[in-house]
Amino acid sequence: MKGFRELTGAIVALASVATPVAAVAESYPDVVRTSIYVPVRDGTKLAVNIYRPANGQAAVAERLPVIFSFTPYRARFIDKDGKVVELALDDRLAMRSLIRAGYVVATADIRGKGASFGYRRGFQDRTEAYDGYDLVEWLARQPFSSGKVGMIGCSYLGGSTFHTTSTTPPSLKAVFIGASDLDKYAFVRRGGIPAQFNTRPDEPAEVDLASIPVDADGNGAMLKAAVAEHAANTPMAPLWYGMPYRDSVSVITGNQFWNEVGTFNYLDRIRAAGIATYFWSNWQDEPTAQALLSAANLPGSKFLAGPGSHCVPPPGFDFTGEITRYFDHALKGAANGMESAPRATYWLEGLDGKGGYVRSSLLPGEGAKPVSWFLGNGRSGTARSINDGLLGSVPSGAGADRFTVNYDLPDPEYFAFWAQPMDANGLSYTTPALTAPMKLVGFPVARLSVSADKTDANVFVYLDQVDASGKAEVVAFGRLALSHRKEGKAPYDTMGLPWHSGIKADVAPVRPGQAVRVNIDMTPVSRVVPAGARLRLTVAGADPRQRNLKDIRVTPAPVITVHRGGANASRLDLPVNN
Repeated sequence: MKGFRELTGAIVALASVATPVAAVAESYPDVVRTSIYVPVRDGTKLAVNIYRPANGQAAVAERLPVIFSFTPYRARFIDKDGKVVELALDDRLAMRSLIRAGYVVATADIRGKGASFGYRRGFQDRTEAYDGYDLVEWLARQPFSSGKVGMIGCSYLGGSTFHTTSTTPPSLKAVFIGASDLDKYAFVRRGGIPAQFNTRPDEPAEVDLASIPVDADGNGAMLKAAVAEHAANTPMAPLWYGMPYRDSVSVITGNQFWNEVGTFNYLDRIRAAGIATYFWSNWQDEPTAQALLSAANLPGSKFLAGPGSHCVPPPGFDFTGEITRYFDHALKGAANGMESAPRATYWLEGLDGKGGYVRSSLLPGEGAKPVSWFLGNGRSGTARSINDGLLGSVPSGAGADRFTVNYDLPDPEYFAFWAQPMDANGLSYTTPALTAPMKLVGFPVARLSVSADKTDANVFVYLDQVDASGKAEVVAFGRLALSHRKEGKAPYDTMGLPWHSGIKADVAPVRPGQAVRVNIDMTPVSRVVPAGARLRLTVAGADPRQRNLKDIRVTPAPVITVHRGGANASRLDLPVNN
């Protein structure tokens, strides 16, 4: 397959390891489905669907590896148009192709969702994780199973896969985890600020009632009884909003819930178990930073990043083939090159002027050299207007710029997975047009000296690429509350990034007018910025993707000052690669 580049380390030509799609499709063209309730350790019955490869109407007799996916979004349901939707028969995560390739695929609704009984105490808590353990081991014992199980999922399904992995079921041998988090506090309340993910309203009961009953539930009575139990589910947004600190005790769960759901706490178990791990996320998706950190903390894991948004299969890449080869190697022992393939495969925007995939023995960001650009004044004197600052290669004279936080921001789409330019709502600092291309692979970090006229303020930063015509796109962003500025030693490898502890004892107000140093890591980038383009850093005080803007509005709005030049010059560190 053409279009792949080597960055560091040996490159593997995909043509030498690819399995022709037609050959896979002809292996097991048909599928036979069954669905049942399976009780887990506390007796709660979970709805499980089993899809077995078949030739005609009969399932094949041989024992095959099982691929399992664990979902809160209904594994089988009838949509608003009356169409049956089945997770296992959708190929976005290659599940239908895996059946054709000789795998049993199993899907299950988590407790408290879909057709399963029970209720959720929290989200991706240890109860749910051990439900996954029990189902993995149940699947491994079935007569259709070879005894080897893999798991796959993206977003919440990636999280349920990661959390099940953390319980190390003996039969779980390999996992493919998309768009999930290593440190849920650092993700959901990044920098002390909850935004976007996991703060949406909960679905009404009618959503779960659209699930298709298991085979034995002919009249749907068990489905109705199961959904009735869901009324006791923990509400999502109040759980996350109710724990402002990493060590907060939730009034809902009665414990330090962020600690319970941080998969970094279980890394040693996963390493010791030897479970193969493959992490995937796309560059225009906020969980990608967490996926990268997950790969960095599990030696031997693979990493994939495409150019798109949340859980979108990477275009121009044999995604189905990659997943199939990965599980073929891990669960069937196939010598298909996966064992010697470079660790990372990722899209490099602007490669050869367009973009393409590269394969490297280094994860994105490893080996990058931080190059500093300093915030400076765009005019003579100290007074200047918004959007008039410069980013330069050397510090400028001391000065300060200020803006008033704007909360009257346009409503974004319901799931705005990526930020939009915010230069009209804060301070912006822009480089001159680049005289040569600049390759950025890794994490930008904004290192700012900031003050406010209040005891706290939220600071949002955005890195834009601006073309010669003035058209801008956000390529990275980050956020931090001034009160959460204190850094500490992380309990996992942060790839050199600042880690804000978020524990209550470390969270402190600022004195109005006092300049404090804040280091804000941004979402990772992978692009060649072309000659003639400019880079722009915007500093704002609110983001339209915050679902609780009305609740957190401060009147009068905070005035935030960015201090530039002098001994503590504000700067932007960019991950420049040769």
